[in-house]
Amino acid sequence: MLNRYLIKSTLVGALGGLLFGFDTAVISGTIHSLTQVYHLTPKSLGLTVSIALWGTVVGAMSAGAIGQRLGGRETLRITAILYVVSAIGCAFAWSWPALVVFRFIGGLGVGGSSVLGPVYIAELAPAKWRGRLVGMFQINIVIGILLAYFSNYVIGTMNLGAAEWRWQLGVAAVPAIFFLILLFGIPRSSRWLVTQGRIDEARSVLQMMGSPESEAELREIVDSIHLERSAKTEPVFSVKYKLPLFLAITIGMFNQLAGINAILYYLNQIFEQAGFSKLSGDLQAVAIGFTNLIFTFVGMSVIDRVGRKTLLLIGAVGTGVCLSGVAYIFTTHQHRGALLWLLIAYIAFFAVSQGAVIWVYIGEVFPNRVRAKGQSIGSSAHWIMNALIAFEFPRMASTSGAYPFIFFAAMMVVQFFVVLFMYPETKGYTLEQMQHKLGIP
Repeated sequence: MLNRYLIKSTLVGALGGLLFGFDTAVISGTIHSLTQVYHLTPKSLGLTVSIALWGTVVGAMSAGAIGQRLGGRETLRITAILYVVSAIGCAFAWSWPALVVFRFIGGLGVGGSSVLGPVYIAELAPAKWRGRLVGMFQINIVIGILLAYFSNYVIGTMNLGAAEWRWQLGVAAVPAIFFLILLFGIPRSSRWLVTQGRIDEARSVLQMMGSPESEAELREIVDSIHLERSAKTEPVFSVKYKLPLFLAITIGMFNQLAGINAILYYLNQIFEQAGFSKLSGDLQAVAIGFTNLIFTFVGMSVIDRVGRKTLLLIGAVGTGVCLSGVAYIFTTHQHRGALLWLLIAYIAFFAVSQGAVIWVYIGEVFPNRVRAKGQSIGSSAHWIMNALIAFEFPRMASTSGAYPFIFFAAMMVVQFFVVLFMYPETKGYTLEQMQHKLGIP
């Protein structure tokens, strides 16, 4: 049964997801002002947006080692400090290079919390609640995106003039400080305590979290850590893992080749290019953020019934059609009123398919002995592709607003056939059965 300690620890750990979503999406409302203030070219605008993502890549790749040494809770405190420094630094940025540096620092926080938040929750949660509690992190990311769009809209109505973009970026310091304070009221994870030989403390945390059989769970943790240490030398880049590696890398890449984060980052610019006013674009962004939230819940509720492969196929068709429609609007400069509805439909298809499937699927196709390494590779492919697309989007869009959407639509056609012919369905299989199905000895 859930108790208040477990709920509190889960909500605090998941708050890192809210900051993750907020920090990655809030930039969309500031692009017009930043372009004017710092005289940004499409190339320098792409760098301004994507630099945070390169910080995310560094943060995600280094967070595991730091978390193992200091513990998830302590490392999450470091990410909270990075969020605070980034928000305040961006708000008071005295030059474009300073803004870029502070956005990179924020990216380090995003990368660290994206790895350690779900891990912290998973290590505290009892087995029967683990999936739903870890899912709170993904939900909070989407809530953070919605709050970023809503915050941009509200600040945009306050007539703050030249300081508007500073407030839009700086307001993230408020939830970041709140996150930092709350992190001093939750325990270390029992699993990390066991790795440090602090068995009695680990037992106390398991009992605090409401584990019905704390001694049996403690023994399982001790045994699993012994197994992991013996498997540390197992290389993931091996011929026998070629199919799981292909699946993890391609699903991470296709997730971004769908254009999702480029659209979320440059949403206001997309509406502006289509002829909408800034305030109208801010309000329509809120509608898209709300759609993202609703259909994330839908995707999580149907993933175990419909199946991962089926959802990916449905999503590839749906997002491909919507992206083609957006490209048509920018090519013909007609039917501008349909742009919002096409983007809302696009977000809905993405949220119930790739948005819901990616992290579940990557975790299912690797055997236990290399799962952590495999997830790191899939996550890295996702973030690197994200950064590359965010950097290139302004340059592609400056030539023609249609070009990025034609490219994304074409990638969804490719994804459909790759998934159809090469992706196995993982629904209903145990992890051991999946290992056999993929031909892994």
